[in-house]
Amino acid sequence: MTELQFRKDLYASPAVAVAIEAFSSFADIERETRDDVEIVRLTAKEGEDEVALAGELANYVLGATVDGVASEEAAS
Repeated sequence: MTELQFRKDLYASPAVAVAIEAFSSFADIERETRDDVEIVRLTAKEGEDEVALAGELANYVLGATVDGVASEEAAS
């Protein structure tokens, strides 16, 4: 299992949700929300590279936050 932490003051919470949805077919993913951080735990499915998936998921969250994709998803 790999754990990622996304500070709420840096990353949009809806961006985390969008990323989890995008990567759910490649890994079993759990999400926990604490006061100032979103915690994502992922376990890669058989045949998948967990370290690579974790990095890609983190990049997806960053991109969605920067591009405002999270804001658009939250509005719909």
